[in-house]
Amino acid sequence: MPATDVAILLGSKSDLDHLAATQALLDRFGVSYEVQVISAHRQPQKLHEYVQAADAGGVKLYIAAAGLSAALPGVIGSLSSRPVIGLPVPGGALRGIDALLSMTQMPGGIPVATVGIGSNGSKNAAVLAAQILALNDDAIRGKLHAYREELKQG
Repeated sequence: MPATDVAILLGSKSDLDHLAATQALLDRFGVSYEVQVISAHRQPQKLHEYVQAADAGGVKLYIAAAGLSAALPGVIGSLSSRPVIGLPVPGGALRGIDALLSMTQMPGGIPVATVGIGSNGSKNAAVLAAQILALNDDAIRGKLHAYREELKQG
């Protein structure tokens, strides 16, 4: 597995559209990432193997997009000591609220930092990932600062 800062995982190809803003901002901040579609429910062994390989390969954190029961971020959190950012995908009868609640109600000791549902959540997943990485990366920190200045200008 190539060295990358962020592993973005999603349980279904249909969730890819919800990651466009995440990917655009990670690109802007100069954060390396890869995207994988692995279902926590249908491919648990593949997910386990992927997380082991990603951790061994130096991935610094995970962004996991999931809807409905939203098991993916929690399973990743149970397999890795790296930070996990959960991105609830809007869908189903509750339009993502079920995913949001699932991600925020993790058992003690297995946290998932959860962002909002939809496009703002997609942006915030990238910004939060960059903020974590910027703790040890001045270039990312500078790009974040410039981004925040642009936000102030409207």
